[in-house]
Amino acid sequence: MPASALPPNCAQDYAVLAQQQLDPATWAWLESGGADEITARANQAAYARRHLRSRVLRPLAGAHTRLNLAGLALHHPILIAPTAWHGLVHPEAESATALAAAATHTPYIVSAQSGTPIETLATLPGPPCLWFQLYAQTRREDTLALALRALAAGARALVLTVDAPVNGVRNAEQRSGFRLPDSIRSVHLQGLSPATARPVPPGGSPLFDSGLLDAAPTWDDIASLRAQLPGTPLWLKGILDPDDALMALDRQIDGIIVSNHGGRCLDTLPATLDALPGIASVVQGRVPILLDGGIRRGTDILKALALGAQAVLLGRSILHALAAGGAPAVAHLIQTLRGELEVAMALTGCRTLADISPDSLLSTDCPMRSAQPR
Repeated sequence: MPASALPPNCAQDYAVLAQQQLDPATWAWLESGGADEITARANQAAYARRHLRSRVLRPLAGAHTRLNLAGLALHHPILIAPTAWHGLVHPEAESATALAAAATHTPYIVSAQSGTPIETLATLPGPPCLWFQLYAQTRREDTLALALRALAAGARALVLTVDAPVNGVRNAEQRSGFRLPDSIRSVHLQGLSPATARPVPPGGSPLFDSGLLDAAPTWDDIASLRAQLPGTPLWLKGILDPDDALMALDRQIDGIIVSNHGGRCLDTLPATLDALPGIASVVQGRVPILLDGGIRRGTDILKALALGAQAVLLGRSILHALAAGGAPAVAHLIQTLRGELEVAMALTGCRTLADISPDSLLSTDCPMRSAQPR
């Protein structure tokens, strides 16, 4: 950042700085959505379509953003989402992210595609509160081994990403010519058995006829993993449909993350904020719900909580800050969003997170409430 430039004041400022720091191909990898990027844009647009309800003269003494999430006492409702290869945007990679997480008391979900081992992150000062992301591996015993490795390193919860049995079509990334440098590796996946494709017959499909989907996870795999890890907090990330939320509850899942993979997989899926109310209505508080996708302001966090989430995850914006200034910038971003949330709470009359409800939104913008006659 030039010495004469003003310091960043919000998430968008960090996005501008990140684009200036990164080469065009890496920026395309970071920012690209699936196909025409309709869902990626919709994630942010969904927040702009909803309006907060101004309430005045409410008592605010003792206001705070503390919460208990699945047995964890948190200072604020913000977590760091699992994102791959932080070394692409900053030389200190995931270690810088973990240091910022520890400094701001923010749980950090370490990606299965991290370039830094979770064992290394767990020894950093703080220490950081680490969760770990899983993908179902071709050999299910590899999935379990990876889970046990993360737990042995101190992971407080496991997050199984279930919405990406195949990669999405990312045309912007393809057009950029992005290639992963030889210096970047998914260290947790090294030594595991990769999926191998069968020869495709003439006229056959490289996806459907190659056997690559033979090992795609099913609900039976969720039940099996749940049985193999009794007592371990197990979350599913990538739930967008209420019926799938009920299937997760039937398999004793500890939490649900409403996510469309940042709009990077299947395009024209709904924005996560639009999917949230239907999921919250069937879950009925039986397990906590988190949400990611498009969050750039503290007001976005308040709207997500009003529609049924207990906390939110930050993905791209964390990488923006990391690229712009390493651990201090990531910590500043989190504190900035927390500060914006506090301002929004004060100006909507919400003393605590428990006061945030569908009533915090205008009735015309909220499918979970209607105006009450007087």
